[in-house]
Parts: sequence; C-alpha cells; structure tokens
Amino acid sequence: MNPFDIGAAYAAATDHFPNHGPRPVIGITANWADGALSLLDGYYRSIEAAGGIPLVIPPCDNADVLLSMLDRIDGLLLSGGADVNPLFAGEDPLPALHGVNPARDRGELLLTRLAYDRQVPMLGICRGIQVLAMALGGTIHQDLAACLPGTKLVKHSQDMPRHVASHRVEAEPGSLVAELLGPAFAVNSFHHQAVADPGPRLRVTARSADGVVEAVESTEMKSIVGVQWHPECFILGADESMMPLFRRFVADAASYGRARRLHHDILTLDSHCDTPMLFDRGVRFDHREEHALMDLHKMDEGGLDAVVMAAYLPQGDRSDEALAAATARAHALLDGIEHMVGQCSGVALARTPDELYANKRRGLHSVMMAIENGYAVGRDPQNVARFRRRGVTYMTLCHNGDNDLCDSARRSTSEHGGLSELGRTVVAEMNRTGMVVDLSHAAETTFYDAVAASTVPVVCSHSSARALCNHPRNLTDDQLRRLAETGGVAQVTLYHGFLREEGEATVVDAVRHLMHMISVAGIDHVGIGSDFDGDGGVRGCASAAELIGLTRRLMAEGLSADDLRKVWGENFLRVVRTAQAAAQE
Repeated sequence: MNPFDIGAAYAAATDHFPNHGPRPVIGITANWADGALSLLDGYYRSIEAAGGIPLVIPPCDNADVLLSMLDRIDGLLLSGGADVNPLFAGEDPLPALHGVNPARDRGELLLTRLAYDRQVPMLGICRGIQVLAMALGGTIHQDLAACLPGTKLVKHSQDMPRHVASHRVEAEPGSLVAELLGPAFAVNSFHHQAVADPGPRLRVTARSADGVVEAVESTEMKSIVGVQWHPECFILGADESMMPLFRRFVADAASYGRARRLHHDILTLDSHCDTPMLFDRGVRFDHREEHALMDLHKMDEGGLDAVVMAAYLPQGDRSDEALAAATARAHALLDGIEHMVGQCSGVALARTPDELYANKRRGLHSVMMAIENGYAVGRDPQNVARFRRRGVTYMTLCHNGDNDLCDSARRSTSEHGGLSELGRTVVAEMNRTGMVVDLSHAAETTFYDAVAASTVPVVCSHSSARALCNHPRNLTDDQLRRLAETGGVAQVTLYHGFLREEGEATVVDAVRHLMHMISVAGIDHVGIGSDFDGDGGVRGCASAAELIGLTRRLMAEGLSADDLRKVWGENFLRVVRTAQAAAQE
C-alpha cells in the first residue's frame, strides 16, 4: 500500500466492525525543556502494545485542571527525566545533584497524590518511582555515590543502547514484579538517584546486587508499582520481556475504568457508618479529614453516592433517668447529622429511596439517618414514631448487651429469650411507621423472633458470615437463608473481627464473605455496610475512598453490572421501599 494513500489506510481501518471494548486511557507525564514538550517513543509504544490509549500530560500544577484530568484517565504513567528538586523533601541539594525540572516537580507530586486518593492505577518509571516515593511519604537518594559511601555500586548510569540490559535484579517472593518478570531478571539502567525509604504506603519488592531499590509496590493493595529501570525501552529493540509489566498495568487501568463507569451509572449506598461518633472531635464532613474514614471527599473519590449514618448509643444503665438520657442523646446525634449536612454543599439528607436517586441526578451525595441501639426508645414505643418523623430509616434493635427490647449477640444474659413483649410492640410500631428493623447485633433468638414478628422484611445492616468467621455477631447460613425466604437483606461489613478469627483481615476476606453470602442467600439478599468510623475498614478497603477497589474485586469474581447494582444498594433499598410503602402513618 502506498504510505501516502490515506484513502487506503482509511479503508483498511474500517473494513470490519470492531468487537472489542473501549481501551483504557493512560495519561503519561512528559518532559518540558526550552519551551518544548517531549516524550520518548518507548512509553507510548509500550502502552499501545499493551492495549491502552496513551495520552500525553504536560506539566501543570493547577489543581482544578489536574482533578478534571484524573476524571478522564484510567491509569497514570509517571515517566523518567530530570532530578527532582530536593527542597520538596525538605533537603538542601548535594553537590552531585544534576539538573532539576521545576516545571514538572510540583505538578507531578501533586498529581501523584491526587491520583493516589482516587485509586487511579499508577506505574512510575525511573524518575517516576522517585516521584511516587516522595509524593507518598518516602525519601530518595539525591546521588547514589554521595549517599552510599563505601558501597560497591553497580554502574547504574550506563553508556549503551537504551534497549540493552545491563545488570540483574532480584525480586521479592510473592511480589507482583516476581509474578510478572520472575524471581531474577536483567534490566537496563540510566540513573544516579534511587529511592532511599519507600515510606509507609510502599514497600521494596526488588533490588540490584548492591542493595539499590529497583522496584516498589503498594502496601495497601492498590494498583501502584514503581521501577527504577526503563522497561519501555525494551520494545524498541523488539524485546517483549518487559511487556507483562505494561499489560498488567493497562489491565488494572481497564478494571478501574469499568468500575468507575459503573459507579457513575448506578446508585451506590453504604448501609452503615458511625461518623457521628466523631462529631465531638470537630470533624468537618466537607473537609478531607485524616481521622475520618467517611467524609465528602472520600465519598467522591470512592464513587459512593449515599451513606446511612447511625446515631450510635452504647448500652448503659436502664434506670428511668438513664433511659431518658439515651433518648435525648439519640436526638442530639440526629441534630448533629442534620447540622453537618446543612453546613456542606454537595450533600443532602434523604428520607426515601426516591430522594436518593433525585439527589444523584442533581449531582449531590446523600446521607440517610439511622439509630444504632433500641436503647434510644427507652420503654416508650411512641418514641419510634418521633424518630421516624425525623427521618430515621432503620433502627438496630440492640447493641452489645441486652436492653429492654431484646437479647444481644454479645454481653447477653438471655434475659428475654429473644424479643421481649416491649420489643414485639416496638417492632410492630416500626412496621406501622415505616422504620426498617435492623437485626445486626441481635442474638439468634432475637433474630428469629423479630423476623417472625415483623410484617415486612428486615435487614442486618452490618454483619458477615459465621461460616467463615465464628463470631456471635455474624450470621449463620440458616439465618442467611431465613432472611432470603422473607425478602430481607444482609449487608457484609468491613470490621476485621467479623472477617477473620486469626491474622490480618483484608479486603480479600470481605470479598470472600460477600461471595459466600451470595452463594447461600442469593444475589437479591446481600449488600455492603462498611461500619466505617466504628472500627470498620481493612487493608485494601480502609476508607470510603477505596470502595471503588472493592467493586473491582467483585467484578473479578464475575459479578455483572446488574449484580453489582443490587449489591451496591438496590437490595437494601427494596426493603426500605417495602417498609415505607406498608406504613400506616
């Protein structure tokens, strides 16, 4: 074909209807020098060969531009280039420091941190691994020879073609680089700086023979990898040995893109968080709060549309004075939720499922209200109607310890043998007023009594599977089946103690519990209730910002978009609609 025949090229490109899905867009940071933007061809050729669409990112430190750009890419590749200004790490420059690129430094460090908050998959190469480390709390060696005196160094800055390997590295067993490239492999090397300390968010996963850091990966189960060598150069010499690294990166970006688009299209709801417990610490919901796992920023980053906030009451004394104080405390916490929402733009209260969907269409996040512990009712069933008029969606009948309504799964003396007579009256009043009955924290006897007593389906707003973790707060398979038979829903929680009996619980355990609950109760009877800010949160899903990663893992388990629509709120809201529709008040 004539290379200048654009018509023939067009015909060749359109001679069949494409049957592949959309390629993920990979933003690649570029060099800037002497008024010109540049990017070596190995970067974009490797991304194209791995199935991505390369998009060159010029230096920029405008936060609004960077945030908008991150909404449009599925992965971020931090490319190589000049040294990073040590002042950004609070250090003065050593004499051996080479030229810095001030046009890139501030913008890329900010971009990296913002991408990290949004769970965007990242691959850092050479300078890029150093930017990752500096942006995420680590440090770098300004110059290897100057910073490691007495170390017999490999020659890291080679005088040879860039696609030729120059030395070997050893990968940590179980690391991603070991999985993709093997336990030991040869790399090229064109640098005089390297990561000194990766910081708490990254771990070293490969080193050269002299101990210099050659690769880092996330300690938090995020899609973040940094390498010190230049894997993008190998494809220029027709060597595909480094392509597994790019294919995995592009695949992660594709997964992230699919999850993000799904969250855009569906309503996502977390049925239980305890953020009101932080009100007395001055937490602002519209600020990115270090000590809060649920705030408006994290909801936005994790693609979470709505959350049910619980007014939590620890079980206390049951004297008349204590019961009156508990009722007053519940009202005060509900006042706090209303005040918090009223102080923030971008969020609104919702009392019904229809209001949730309306808020999403308006571009708003939503907060629904709940009460955790029927202790708030005291001995007056009329309090149920008072709380319902305030917009309380559900009430958890008890917490840890028996109350006047029922026996608890923990710290119980089994004084009622399940629901008390007052408890039956309260359940009937909840049915009458349209308040959903929540049986998380309830004893098994209470669970079966309440399911039988309620005229509408019930929920367990934050409970996991006892078959996988033998904790009295978790649901047995029989309980899960009973919920399904009666139209109820069980919401898997991210509390570590309910996910694993020994060792560290992670998001992998949460997924395992959810998939087990689906296998027992069916896809129509499960959901997610994180318990964030009430001891919920595990590595891999440690805050609301990381919920997009949970969706990625559920997609990998084979859940369809329709399945995830149900899990992420439709099932729970079906129960809410049923309860509210049946209300007589």
